[in-house]
Amino acid sequence: MTRQYDIAVIAGDGIGLEVVPAALRCLTLVAERHGFALNLTEYPWGSAYFRAHGAMLPTDGLDRLARHDAIFLGAVGDPEIPDVETLWGLLIPIRRTFDQYINLRPVRTLPGIPARVVGAEDLDLVIVRENVEGEYSAVGGRIYRGEPHEAAMQEAVFTRRGISRAARYAAELAAGRRGLLTSATKSNGIVHTMPFWDEVVAETMVDFPGVRLDKVLIDALAAKLVLDPGAFDVIVASNLFGDILSDLAGALAGSIGVAPSGNLNPEKRHPSMFEPVHGSAPDIAGLGVANPVGQLWAGAMMLDHLGEPAAAGELTAAFEACLADGLRTRDLGGAASTGEFTDGVAARLAAEPARA
Repeated sequence: MTRQYDIAVIAGDGIGLEVVPAALRCLTLVAERHGFALNLTEYPWGSAYFRAHGAMLPTDGLDRLARHDAIFLGAVGDPEIPDVETLWGLLIPIRRTFDQYINLRPVRTLPGIPARVVGAEDLDLVIVRENVEGEYSAVGGRIYRGEPHEAAMQEAVFTRRGISRAARYAAELAAGRRGLLTSATKSNGIVHTMPFWDEVVAETMVDFPGVRLDKVLIDALAAKLVLDPGAFDVIVASNLFGDILSDLAGALAGSIGVAPSGNLNPEKRHPSMFEPVHGSAPDIAGLGVANPVGQLWAGAMMLDHLGEPAAAGELTAAFEACLADGLRTRDLGGAASTGEFTDGVAARLAAEPARA
C-alpha cells in the first residue's frame, strides 16, 4: 500500500501565494519518485480571509488542521493589517495549540551564494529555539490608555518543562553532530528568568556527557556569530533570543530568503508546521521574482520529519545543484524568475535516478 501523508497547505499572503505552489510541484514530483503520496488540502486563510471575515482563520480552523500530519505554510503579513492580528491570529495559535515547542532553523552556506562575512563560507549550524513560551507570552497588558502616563507591561514566562525539553532536543541534536552546544543567556542583566534558564539547561546536560556546553551572553554571542561563525554547531535559545539569532545567522550565510524553519512537535502527537523564514514581501508580490528556495527547503524538512529522509535529501540536492550551476533569482544576484528556478529543480529531479 502506498504511504500517504495528509498535508494542510496555507499559502497565506504576498509571495507565499507564489512560492508555495512552486514548492508543492517539486514535493509532489519527489513523492511520486519515492513511492508515497502527499494528500494536499489547501486552506485560503490569511490577510484576505481576515478582510472578509474579521479573523485569520475560521472558528473551527484549528480543529481542521489537527486532522493532518503536517502543515505547510507560505508567508503571513500585510502592511495594511497590524502584525498583532496576523501573527496572533494564525501562527501563534497554531504553534501553541499543537505544542510545537521546538523551532528548528538549520543555517548553511548554500552553493553559489556568497557568504556575507569572512568565516561563513562553510557555515553549518542549527538554532533550536524554544517556541511556545518565554518572552512571547500573552501575560500583561496596558493601563491608562490615552493618558500621558499610559503604561504597558509584558511578562516573560519560563517553565522548567519548557526549558528542559528544548535543551534536551538541542543536546540530542548536538550529540549527532560535532558535540558542541551553545546556550544563549543574559543572566548578568535579566535577574530571574535567565539564571533559571541557565540552571535548567545545565541540569539537563548531565544526561549528555559527550556534549560540551558553552553558556554565552546574548550580546557577546551575536558579536561572535559575526566574527567567528564557524565556531558554532548547535545553539539553544529562548523564544526571543532564538528568533533574533536565527535571522542574523541566515543573513551571514547569504540571505534569509533561502532559510527554512520547522515548528515541531517532536513526539508527533500533533501536526508540525514548516515554513520559510522570509516574510510576505508585498513589494515584490505578483512579479514572479520571489525566491522559492526557503519554501523548498522547508518542504524538505517536512519530508524528513514525516519519515522520508531519502526524498528530503533528493529535493535538497536538486535545489543546491541549481544554485551551484548559477541558476538564481534576483535577490541572489541572478535573473531567474520563480518559475524558471522551479523548472530547474523539477528538471533535476526528473533527470536523476531516485535515491534508495
